[in-house]
Amino acid sequence: MESLFVGVDVSKDYFCASGLDVQGNVMFSLTAAADRTGFEAMMNALSSHAANVEEVMIAMESSGCYHLNLFSFLTSKNIKTVVVNPLLIANYGKLSLRKTKTDKKDALVIAHYLLSHRETISQCSISQGYQDLRDMAREREFTGKMIAGIKNDIKRMLQGTFPELEKLANVFSDTMLYLLKTFPSARLVANADEKDLRQAFIHPDKRMRLVVKPEKIREAALNSVASISPAKEMMLPGKIETLLYLSFKTTDDVSGFER
Repeated sequence: MESLFVGVDVSKDYFCASGLDVQGNVMFSLTAAADRTGFEAMMNALSSHAANVEEVMIAMESSGCYHLNLFSFLTSKNIKTVVVNPLLIANYGKLSLRKTKTDKKDALVIAHYLLSHRETISQCSISQGYQDLRDMAREREFTGKMIAGIKNDIKRMLQGTFPELEKLANVFSDTMLYLLKTFPSARLVANADEKDLRQAFIHPDKRMRLVVKPEKIREAALNSVASISPAKEMMLPGKIETLLYLSFKTTDDVSGFER
């Protein structure tokens, strides 16, 4: 049975903790650095007011990534620790203790919330596994938006350097991307040595994936209405390199591109 209820407010560099007994009396307040020394100070405070870890229950708000280290530390010590949606704490604070906002008072509000809702709090807490999945989903969404933006940049640049290419092939197929890394404009394709041009069509895994023949690409380049832009010829390979990296990061295989 828990006899010590602790609320923790975590920020980037430090955290505040307040402990209550079952009657709601403040047993301790602590402000410590968010490092090993601070975490050990937290353990000392807990052991001073509870006979064993089974008597302790801790709640903290989800605070981006800042609460994760302390959460992991406490759970590794077999201390029952829950992460609570900040909106629940904010709404509770408006109805109870929070008149002014300080980190110490925030920790106290969390402790009182924990004490008041100790029977049901596990149902509204955010598990570490859920947070990890949510963070992964956000990262994937962010990466997807970056990929879409870079693809738009590549299309815009190709309208100047080789506008005919998009009508001949999927410029985002792996073959075309690796070609454009080496020859990012109609001018460079038209002036390329035939052997070098054919080599540029070969994917790094040594397989050749051609939807359109190199001769067709060269013919389009020789008759292109493209403008000459050394700046775009320099920037386009970098955009493609970033796209390849992000797509590899997302799919774990460049073969995830459309072909």
